[in-house]
Amino acid sequence: MAILVTGCAGFIGMHTALALLARGEEVVGIDNLNAYYDPALKQARLAELARFDGFAFRQADLADMEALRGAVAAANVDRIVHLGAQAGVRYSFSHPADYIRSNLVGHANILELARALEVRHLVYASSSSVYGGGTTLPMSLDQRADRPLSLYAATKRADELMSESYAHLFAIPQTGLRFFTVYGPWGRPDMAVWLFTDAILAGRPIRLFNEGRMKRDFTFVDDIVAGVLLALDRPPAADGSAKPGGSHGPHALYNIGNHRSEELRRLVAVIEQATGREAVVEFAPLQPGDMVDTYADIDDLARDTGFAPRTTLDTGIPRFVDWFEGWRQR
Repeated sequence: MAILVTGCAGFIGMHTALALLARGEEVVGIDNLNAYYDPALKQARLAELARFDGFAFRQADLADMEALRGAVAAANVDRIVHLGAQAGVRYSFSHPADYIRSNLVGHANILELARALEVRHLVYASSSSVYGGGTTLPMSLDQRADRPLSLYAATKRADELMSESYAHLFAIPQTGLRFFTVYGPWGRPDMAVWLFTDAILAGRPIRLFNEGRMKRDFTFVDDIVAGVLLALDRPPAADGSAKPGGSHGPHALYNIGNHRSEELRRLVAVIEQATGREAVVEFAPLQPGDMVDTYADIDDLARDTGFAPRTTLDTGIPRFVDWFEGWRQR
């Protein structure tokens, strides 16, 4: 039996596929290899996956249902880890159609594929951005998630609602994971850890929005992957009981984060220490779509799966910087 991993050339997708391959699973990976950021990074991630005999790659767009069917036609897929999506909050302001196509049409297509394949479990990526503005901390699943600050956040919340309907109508076991600010080796060039590290090493100024009064629940990618696999191995039961997130169908929602909120200025200080360079900091106003603070309540995930993040910022940032300095030299 094989596991379909969407977005396998992406940051979290590559790491998740590697972990599945390392434990002996067969993985069919799909990705459209778009140019949202440098495709060379995506190709390099694919090269890491190609070291495993159990990996097969198919280039396909999530919004192309025929391509998705073709990607799995020769494989016996019984589980799906759906991590492919159009990411980025600010990019959604200028390219809304990309989010509708990838995150809404794409998610609906994955649900239809899961129904056709009668999969044992579909695990999909949601986001802390669904909490929007006005939430209390730490962010918990019983809080409202109907005031998105960006189209990206709106598409992720819509994905959760589509999944709930498919769990109710077709009893497809599903788990949605609300990721909190993931970082680590092979990360995304549009995220703060990459942007700050690159600027500090190059001697360029970095910008701290909201005059630096921003906090994030930074979660190292190894901890995220551990949580994804723990969730994958525990599909929610179709027993009528209430699941985290409120569903009475086989559909659970969880926060997955480091369960601590760190100031961006502390992030900068840790990067400075890891690089041996001093940052040049510029302060700027809060940007539209940005959340001021994120902080994950992970009690449900810890109770149901044993999830326990292990990597602090002081440990994870040097590991990223070490990888990044090697990447810059390639």
